[in-house]
Amino acid sequence: MSETPLAGRTALVTGASRGIGLATARSLGSNGARVALVARSADALREHAQSIGNGALPMQCDLLDGEQLARTIDRTMQAFGGAPDILVLNAGVFSLGRIGELPPVEFAHTLALNVGAPYILLHAFVPLMRARGDGHVVTIGSIADRSAYPENSAYAPAKFAARALHEVLRLELAGSGVRSSLVSPGPVDTHLWNAIDPDNRPGFTPRARMLQADAVGDSVLWVVTRGRDVNIDELRLTRA
Repeated sequence: MSETPLAGRTALVTGASRGIGLATARSLGSNGARVALVARSADALREHAQSIGNGALPMQCDLLDGEQLARTIDRTMQAFGGAPDILVLNAGVFSLGRIGELPPVEFAHTLALNVGAPYILLHAFVPLMRARGDGHVVTIGSIADRSAYPENSAYAPAKFAARALHEVLRLELAGSGVRSSLVSPGPVDTHLWNAIDPDNRPGFTPRARMLQADAVGDSVLWVVTRGRDVNIDELRLTRA
């Protein structure tokens, strides 16, 4: 593989201010891609884009704000001269609560961010990718996109739906030159666990036994640098 296998390629990563999204943006950027980092934290995005370099673009956006999302799509098209070569759908929210206890507004918020916003991005970019016969969509899944757990009353439905959306996309894009991959890690040690304290909750994986975000970012890089005639349909990651 070339030292910069993604030279000349462009990528948009959502939820890129920290955790898996930031690790993925760094991995793609350090391998030659020009990366657009999308998240709500403007200051963090500017700092990270500067450290990544290679023309990385900080794009502050609340993905649940329709006007902001539309502006981000337009800005991406202008900066990249069209749809990104690589679209990484990572942004999401992890809300714990049992059915009957989790407020309906949190359920709706979880579905909107994990499934609704990605669909809008796909709606904008996939037709352009298909028209040029090139592109790669990577959905960041979870162990919860295939296995249900107590208190995952919103998260599991959202991740199951995200996996289903990926599967439909993969089938529809077969033979088009555009690829669709699902990267589903087990528990990853990120900020999402700070308020949950899994080390002291029975049934949860201790943080010391979780995957690191960089491992997921490296896996995304591996997926998008396979030969053009290879589609990694699904990649599942666990801590060794």
